[in-house]
Amino acid sequence: MFVIEFCYIDMVKISPSLLSADFGNLKADLDKINRSAADWLHIDIMDGVFVPNISFGFPVLKYVANLCEKPLDVHLMIVQPEKFIQEVKGINAMMMNVHYEACVHLHRVVQQIKDAGMKAGVTLNPATPVNVLEDIIEEVDMVLLMSVNPGFGGQKFIPHTLEKVRKLKRLIEETNSKALIEVDGGVNIDTGSQLVKAGADVLVAGNAVFKADDMIDMIARLKKCD
Repeated sequence: MFVIEFCYIDMVKISPSLLSADFGNLKADLDKINRSAADWLHIDIMDGVFVPNISFGFPVLKYVANLCEKPLDVHLMIVQPEKFIQEVKGINAMMMNVHYEACVHLHRVVQQIKDAGMKAGVTLNPATPVNVLEDIIEEVDMVLLMSVNPGFGGQKFIPHTLEKVRKLKRLIEETNSKALIEVDGGVNIDTGSQLVKAGADVLVAGNAVFKADDMIDMIARLKKCD
């Protein structure tokens, strides 16, 4: 069981996105992540329904979980994510993140995730305003703001995300919530620095990490974003 301190963050957390890894050489990529300063490993599960793409299922993720020494930050881009709470728990995930847009009974799903012994995160698509979380922000451990439209890696960062981060930060402070702010999509050194200044706590980086000449050095550089 991973014990994660969520109250105070001295340095931005980095969660490299598995979606951008070299799946023909996955063990080598995960070894580099293990040896790096990465805090978590971000895992996108896609069903081809909620988003227009399919990623990987639990047989692959069990293999990843056995190789990865970092806490698993699992992001479900699927319909009815509550059906897979036990499967996500089964790979010893630290965080289970579900989309606001995919959950009819979001409060119930958040409680079910917590009851399973995981941290509960809620994701917002680019067009979903942060004020929809007003009645649940005190219950969640993290909010993930998508800074691209979900479904594919390598997309261009949506600049309006910076204002969404600032609005979400204000909401968190006004409600005394302990939720972290995570951002996923088009994150690199430049956008990462802007996001941290706006109030982001966790950066998900895909191509910036896995396509870098030196993954370990890139992660170290991202952790210094301020």
